[in-house]
Amino acid sequence: MSSNVNGRPQIGLALSGGVARGSAHVGVLTVLVREGIPIDYVAGTSAGSIVGAAYCAGLDPPELRELSLTMGWRDVARFAFSRKGLITFAPMVSFFENLVGDVDIRDLATPLTIVVTDLERGERVLLKEGRLATAVQASSSVPGLAVPVEINGRYYYDGGVMDNLPVDVVQQMGADIVIGVDLMASRYNPSLGAAGAALTALELMIRYSGYSYHAADCLIVPDIAGYNYHDLSLRKSLEYMAAGEKAAEAALPAIKRLLHAPPSNTHIDTSPHFAPTGIGGG
Repeated sequence: MSSNVNGRPQIGLALSGGVARGSAHVGVLTVLVREGIPIDYVAGTSAGSIVGAAYCAGLDPPELRELSLTMGWRDVARFAFSRKGLITFAPMVSFFENLVGDVDIRDLATPLTIVVTDLERGERVLLKEGRLATAVQASSSVPGLAVPVEINGRYYYDGGVMDNLPVDVVQQMGADIVIGVDLMASRYNPSLGAAGAALTALELMIRYSGYSYHAADCLIVPDIAGYNYHDLSLRKSLEYMAAGEKAAEAALPAIKRLLHAPPSNTHIDTSPHFAPTGIGGG
């Protein structure tokens, strides 16, 4: 078990993708910071990479909240009319750098890893260095919809294709305890017929993509099943943040038990009580 100079366990945060649902991550972070839960490592995919990058670059919860309430699609995307995608998230780079500056992932105060997908090789790629805003753009570029992002001669897409909740990545970074935040809760609606079945199946495939979904020591699942993925309106962002706060508050007793557990027990109990009932849909 690795621990810092204060003798406490190192805590990592794995933030899932979820498109416009990403504001729920802000709600979770608001509670963790308010309660003094230390965050030593962060790994994020897609929407999780956006919030994670902003947090690791120094934005505090009030600033993250302001970002969530003011950011719109016009700030981060435009039509591309390309064979590679209908839209591009290129505007996201300048938008993001206006917030945090042109920084390298290696220079962040809190260590961060951003997950992207190399479709040509069929591989998950972990970005731990390079231009922060470009990595965030790549991790958000949904195949078939968005133009991929070229980094060092390779083309990268949304990390959710290969790993939507990168728990094992945070463990590899050095975390003793991993808190996972899953925004892909789904709800099957039989009344939608074949379309409903297809949508739910797609959500489930994305939700459990990757290597380590069930390895989180504490899994926080905001109750947003059935919510859409494209609404960045003020009203919806407030709803997502409130759901994230509620889910994080419900998880606090489990998190605090983990923080004060004897070192030998830190990773033993991964039973459902670490994902409190009533906070997750799907």
